[in-house]
Amino acid sequence: MSVWLTPELTPVFGGTYFPPSDRYFGQPSFPQILVSLASQWQENEEKFKESGSKILEVLDRTSRLSAPRGSGLPADEAFARCLAQLSRSYEPEYGGFSESPKFPQPANLTFLFTYNALFPQLDDAKHGLKMSLHTLDKMDQGGIHDHVAQGFARYSTDKQWHVPHFEKMLYDQAQLVHAYLDAFLASGRPRYAEVVRDILTYVMRDLSHPSGGFYSAEDADSLPEPNSEHKREGAFCVWSHEEVTRLLSGPVTPGHKSTLAEVFCHHYSVADGGNVNPYQDPHDELKNQNVLIEHGTVEETGREFGLSLEQCEAALERARVILFEARRQRPRPHLDDKMITAWNGMMLGAMARAGAVLGEVKYTQRALEAANFIKTNMYHDGKLLRAAYSGPENQVSLGSSIAGFVDDYAWMVRGFLNMYETTLDCEWLVLAEQLQDKQDELFWDKKGTGYFMTQSGDDSILLRIKEDQDGAEPSGNSVSAGNLVRLAPLLARPDFTEKAEGIFRLFYERLCKIPIALPEMNAALLLYHQPPTQIILAGKKDSDSLRQMIQAVHRETLPCRVLMLVTDSEDCGAFIRERHPSLARYRPKGEEDTLAYVCRDFSCQLPVNTPDLLKERLKIPMSQ
Repeated sequence: MSVWLTPELTPVFGGTYFPPSDRYFGQPSFPQILVSLASQWQENEEKFKESGSKILEVLDRTSRLSAPRGSGLPADEAFARCLAQLSRSYEPEYGGFSESPKFPQPANLTFLFTYNALFPQLDDAKHGLKMSLHTLDKMDQGGIHDHVAQGFARYSTDKQWHVPHFEKMLYDQAQLVHAYLDAFLASGRPRYAEVVRDILTYVMRDLSHPSGGFYSAEDADSLPEPNSEHKREGAFCVWSHEEVTRLLSGPVTPGHKSTLAEVFCHHYSVADGGNVNPYQDPHDELKNQNVLIEHGTVEETGREFGLSLEQCEAALERARVILFEARRQRPRPHLDDKMITAWNGMMLGAMARAGAVLGEVKYTQRALEAANFIKTNMYHDGKLLRAAYSGPENQVSLGSSIAGFVDDYAWMVRGFLNMYETTLDCEWLVLAEQLQDKQDELFWDKKGTGYFMTQSGDDSILLRIKEDQDGAEPSGNSVSAGNLVRLAPLLARPDFTEKAEGIFRLFYERLCKIPIALPEMNAALLLYHQPPTQIILAGKKDSDSLRQMIQAVHRETLPCRVLMLVTDSEDCGAFIRERHPSLARYRPKGEEDTLAYVCRDFSCQLPVNTPDLLKERLKIPMSQ
C-alpha cells in the first residue's frame, strides 16, 4: 500500500501496488506516479490540497454505515446468493475464485464448509464442498505450497498456483490450518491432516519466538549467495535442474537404474532450463530456476519408475530431506519478528483446534504457550496491545505500546474460545468473555451498531470506520459476529445475541446483494439461524476419558455445538453451573468415567460413556 500525504497529513493519492515499469501490467508505474504527483504539486499546491480534502470528505461520507430502517435479518436469500456468486467466480480447472493472481481466500472456504456441514443433503452444498476440496488439492500440489520446507506462500501469480509471491504470512498459515481441518473432517482423507501437520511444522520451527509468541512473516526475497549484492524474489525456495541432479545423484533404491533426481524431477516438474513462464517473471529473477509443483500423483510417479507406492513415497521424502538440508545453507529471507496480537490469536486458535481434531497433544501444548505469551506480554489492565517485538537475546519488547485494534480483540476472543473447547479449562472461557466485554466497551458504536476498527479519542485517526469486507483476513465485524453467536448460548448472554443481530442488520444490504464480500459473516449468519446443540461432558477434569470424549466431539462436523464440562472442580464447574443452573442435575459418574449428554435446550438424550457411542449419537439429527 502506497499513500501520498500533504505536509498536513491529508491523503491525496494511493494504491495497493504500482509496478516498477509498465511493460507487463498495463498500469502506471511507480516512477510515473511520482513524476505526475510532483508535477501537480508544483503547478498548483492549493488545488492539490483542496483535492485531498474533498477525497477525505467523500471517504468520511461513504464510510458511515448505518442499518437500513425496518430491515430484518438476512437469511436464505443471502446464503443462496453467496453460493451463486462463489460458483460464478470459481475457476474450475485449478480451483480458487479468480483467474490470476490467485489468493487462497480461506473465508470463502469457511462459508462453503459450514454450509455443507449444516445441509449436507443439498445439491448446492455438495457443489460447494467439491469446489472447496478441489481448490485445496490444487493448492497442496502447487508451487504456492513449499514442498521442501513446509507452509504456504501468500498468493500465486498465475492460475495454476505455480509461481507464488514467496512471502509467507502467519495469518495465511492459521486460516489454512482451519481450511484443511475442515476438509479432513468433511472428506475423511488423511492427506488433508498431513497438510495441517505440514503447516504447523513450519510455524513451530520458523515463526515461533522462544517465549511462545508467533512471528508475522518471512520475506519473499533473499540473497542468492552469501556474497551476492542484491536480493532476489524466491532465491531461498527455487532450484536449478543442475543443483537437484547433483544433490540427488544416488540411486532411488539400491540397484535401481534410476536416480533419486530423476524420480524427484519427474514428480515435481523440474526441467533443465527452468519451469517458470517468463511472463510470470517480469524481473528475470527466476530465469533457469524451478518452482516445485506436482502435476501427477505419487502412485503415477511410482508406476513410471517401477516403484511401489511405499517405495516412491519414501524416495520423495528422502529427497525432500536432502534438499531441506541444502536449503538451510542458503541465506535466509528476512524474518518479520513483530508478534501481532490478532495474528497470534488466529494461530493459537488454529493450533488448539488441530490438537483437538488430530488428537496430538504437542499442538495443544504449543497453543497453550501462545495463550500464556499473550496473557503475560500483551494483556495489561484488561486491555490488549497491538504488537510485541523480538529484542536482543530474544527478549520481548513492546516498542511504543500501541493499543489494540478491534481485530486484535476479535481474534483473541476466538483463540481463547478455541482453547476452551480444546481443553474445557474455564480459564480461557472467562478470558474470552472478559475480552468480549472490553471490546464492546471500546469499539461498539453506541449511537448505531457494529464495531469500529479503532478506539475513540485518537486524534491521529483520520477516519473511524467499520470494516465491511472479508479480504486476506476476515473483517473484525465478521469475526466478532461469529464469536458472539458462539458465546451467547455458552455463557447465557442474550446481550451477545443482540449484538450479533445488530451486526447482521448493519450489513444487511451487503449480505443480501454482494455476500461474496462477507463470506465469514455469512458463515456466522448460518450458525445464528440454527439452534445450538449442547454437548455436556460430565467427568473428571484432565482425565484420559474426558480427553477422548473431547476428541470424539471435535472429529465430527458440528458447527453449532455448545460444549460444556460438568465437573467436581470448583473453578470450572461452579462457573458453568452459575450460568446454567439446570446443569446441577448432571454429575460425574466416577473418578475415571466420563458421561456425554447430547441436548437441545437442555432436553437431553440418555447419556453415553464411550467415544465411539458418542460419535454415533452425534451423527443422529436432533430432530430424531
